[in-house]
Amino acid sequence: MSEAEVLTRIENGVGRITLNRPKALHALNHPMCEAMTEALLAWRDDEAVSSVLIDHSGERGFCAGGDIRMIAESGARGAEEAKSFFKAEYRLNHLMFEYPKPITAIVDGIVMGGGVGISEPAAVRVATERTTYAMPETGIGLFPDVGGGWFLSRLPGQTGVWLALTGARLKAADTVALGIHTHFVPSEGVEALKVELLAGAADPAAVVARHAGDAGPAPHAANREAIDRLFAFDTVEEIFAALEADGSEWALAQLATLKTKSPQSMKVSLKQLRTSAGLKTFAENMAMEYRLGGRIVQSHDFQEGVRAVIVDKDNAPKWAAADPSEVSDADIDALFAPLPADEEWATL
Repeated sequence: MSEAEVLTRIENGVGRITLNRPKALHALNHPMCEAMTEALLAWRDDEAVSSVLIDHSGERGFCAGGDIRMIAESGARGAEEAKSFFKAEYRLNHLMFEYPKPITAIVDGIVMGGGVGISEPAAVRVATERTTYAMPETGIGLFPDVGGGWFLSRLPGQTGVWLALTGARLKAADTVALGIHTHFVPSEGVEALKVELLAGAADPAAVVARHAGDAGPAPHAANREAIDRLFAFDTVEEIFAALEADGSEWALAQLATLKTKSPQSMKVSLKQLRTSAGLKTFAENMAMEYRLGGRIVQSHDFQEGVRAVIVDKDNAPKWAAADPSEVSDADIDALFAPLPADEEWATL
């Protein structure tokens, strides 16, 4: 493949976007977001383009997220570069969400964070047995952005809250069962699927349906009742208490996981999802997440989470608060507060 980090071209009336940064698991940076946006804007009103396909080069994964190291370094010195990246990334997410032509995303491998943001808005979302989906942001002091508030809050029951707080990793059987991905295609069938999609198919969903198979039984289906019951609260403290009171092996395992996450991030994420569930438009959600993003990346917990997980890799972050009860509602509300009018996020 060429050295460009995103390859964009038209093939038989299909606008094709290929993520091409395999050594970084296609982690998104500002130029990649700009390149995808430029292509999508050019194709939006081009009558020669009937649909869009987004895929990736190599075999290691679709997209592991955003360029976290850059975001952390920027957050340590005022966050201007990070905010500029978020503005571009969130505009891309919104452009895809509102796009007038069908988008097909083939998420064959790891899809986390920013990768979720450029696949969830697609009308057709194809997983394979190699797919691993997660929104693991609470483990680095962040929150599930890129539209995570919107998508997670609209999953069945309380599964979105469980995924947001724990960062649980799902395979295709669970993602298809929950509607995160629309179809399962075995990885050995992906190339044949692409060939047919790139033959100029007018109805990508029908093409994918012909290639789709059964992902198998969903492992987490057995936990759905517990998830809906134990994650239904509006405070992290109540969720902790419910898990502890339940006392089952599964509940205590979730509690143990939550106790490793940033208390600030968990509180932000829970409020984010509860707020987003009541929003009318995706743009409102992205404006909320932009306010959060620019502030959170400057916080102790994000800086410390990136140090522990990505830089030093000791996986032993020292969060600012030892327990969720030490993070006040006022502190959380301040992170959600509106920005000055000239600094608010806006669509393209």
